[in-house]
Amino acid sequence: MNEQVTLFEHKVPQPLPARLRPRTIDDIVGQQHLIGEGKVLRRIIEQDQVSSMIFWGPPGVGKTTLAGVIANQTKAKFINFSAVTSGIKDIRKVMKEADDNRAFGEKTIVFVDEIHRFNKAQQDAFLPFVEKGSIILIGATTENPSFEVNGALLSRCRVFVLKGLEEEDILQLLRRALEAPEGFGDQKIEIEEDVLRMIAAFGNGDARNALSTLEMAVLNGEVEGDVVRVSRETVEQCTSRKSLLYDKSGEEHYNLISALHKSMRNSDADAAVYWLARMLEAGEDPLYVARRVVRFASEDVGLADPRALEMAVAAYQACHFIGMPECTVHLTQVVVYLSLAPKSNAMERAYLSARQDALDQLAEPVPLHIRNGVTDLMRQVGYGKGYQYAHDYEEKMTDMRCLPDSLLGKEYYDPTEQGLEGRFKERLAQIKAWKKKKEKEKESE
Repeated sequence: MNEQVTLFEHKVPQPLPARLRPRTIDDIVGQQHLIGEGKVLRRIIEQDQVSSMIFWGPPGVGKTTLAGVIANQTKAKFINFSAVTSGIKDIRKVMKEADDNRAFGEKTIVFVDEIHRFNKAQQDAFLPFVEKGSIILIGATTENPSFEVNGALLSRCRVFVLKGLEEEDILQLLRRALEAPEGFGDQKIEIEEDVLRMIAAFGNGDARNALSTLEMAVLNGEVEGDVVRVSRETVEQCTSRKSLLYDKSGEEHYNLISALHKSMRNSDADAAVYWLARMLEAGEDPLYVARRVVRFASEDVGLADPRALEMAVAAYQACHFIGMPECTVHLTQVVVYLSLAPKSNAMERAYLSARQDALDQLAEPVPLHIRNGVTDLMRQVGYGKGYQYAHDYEEKMTDMRCLPDSLLGKEYYDPTEQGLEGRFKERLAQIKAWKKKKEKEKESE
């Protein structure tokens, strides 16, 4: 018995993120597009008019915190549900209790964290109770609810999109952690502003991650008397990131993405993977890298390997679905693929050449025969007159001119012979030769 008392008396302290979790809406940092003064979610919470909703956003941005604030604010019974540990039997039991409470005029709010982990059958178990108003469902998910939440259930919920926290938001949280009694306010912590910013940058929009890093750094700081000193080296050791961290709006950010792009362009797969790792381990948003890779697929590979764009888009989607750190392998796959792919910048050159003519001749009229004559008046003045429908011809093309008269003969697409683009070059040459032949035949008639 004495042993049991001892165990309960010496409780393990809560982690820093849990100790600092906001209790009121004014304590929440970030998400001002939803909870700023006069914003819709703030009004819903303050007026206790909560309806079924889904909070969608990356980890550590306040989804569970918002649910906690609603729990503190509402007069309804609030039930916290875990999608990881709860089965259909648990759901039905809670739903029956909610149904009984409704008969006595009591509202029930059910919060489901990680609702995307529920399978279709589990989600379906909620549906009839949401439909008849027995419960108000609040779900939180890091995944796109369009794909992960039952359509019938989703249609009855309002979706609020939460954004990754800005660095300044996280800095505000870190400073609060150092000052608040529930944080480290009762200790003397020495930490330079640039080191605090380093932790904020490492958080990558995730408040929980940043606060956990600060807690680890303080626990491993140098103790001198009653002062704990947290140095850059301490943080580097705690994060294993050394000096990789960088300001995402600064020069090093652009230096690294440039190094990745140019390594792929130069077909240096090893260098490309290294620069990719430098960016990701520094806390760069994988979706930013994926967007640049999608651009590269057309700018530097193009029709030399048409699959390059498919691969790049697939990698972006994979990053969106599963996030860090799992998506590192998808980005590595596409970076290696693009590095080894045949290169062509014909798409870039074609557009830039056409862009210049487009800017110089913004008022150049569209030839009448390729305008769309959708009304009698338009047809009377010549819209669509002389248009030749390519599918009506054996060759599936005609010698009809499609450029403005002032640009006739201009050529923008100049294919290389790299990879599959050699076939496109051959096909283009055949088309141009056929059209020239047709023009000469007309001239000789």
